Amino acid sequence: MRWTLPALLIAYATVHRLGQTYGSTSFERQAPMPGDGIVSKPQFVVTHGITVNAPPESVWPWLVQMGWHRGGWYTARWVDKLLFPANRASADQIVEELQDLQVGDFIPDGPPETECGFVVEQHEPPQLLVLHSTSHLPLEWRREGRASVDWTWAFNVVSLDSGGQARLIFRWRAATKPWWLTLSTWAVILPADFLMSRDMLRGVKRRAEPLDRTGP
Repeated sequence: MRWTLPALLIAYATVHRLGQTYGSTSFERQAPMPGDGIVSKPQFVVTHGITVNAPPESVWPWLVQMGWHRGGWYTARWVDKLLFPANRASADQIVEELQDLQVGDFIPDGPPETECGFVVEQHEPPQLLVLHSTSHLPLEWRREGRASVDWTWAFNVVSLDSGGQARLIFRWRAATKPWWLTLSTWAVILPADFLMSRDMLRGVKRRAEPLDRTGP
């Protein structure tokens, strides 16, 4: 029993670190990305990455259709059912009517009454998508000025030397206040992001990669 607490602390620290760095290289974490300047003084900078065995043109359609009751966020269905029961299952097909995304468009991340979502800040197919939100808090908190969040999501799709592979880099930067929201984000959101962002990137990868047709 005396090792239980140290083991739990080590496990938490590991997941906390992965929640900030899953799949990314040291170079990717240190390199500037488009959209970094939108949140000028973030308390949180998180960078994840994954290699997709498909060109950027195959990755891009899955990114532009993301959103609540759009293509979804490609996270595991059991997670949605447990934490976000109002979410639909993420799309497993490219939805043509969701492909015409433009700068200034609003991408919902909850029912309309929450007024929660992202605004498209940068859109450069098939390489760059930058989203910005100040609405990812309960509507009452925002109206009363009880708390605030300034948050960006940046997706950078980089073609690898072969041309048939792409590196999908996802970075989010956030500034939060007051202190209790910042502490909660550090203690809960960062470790949870290991699961959420990992699943999102894996979901994009699985959908973008061509089916293996060499088997029986």
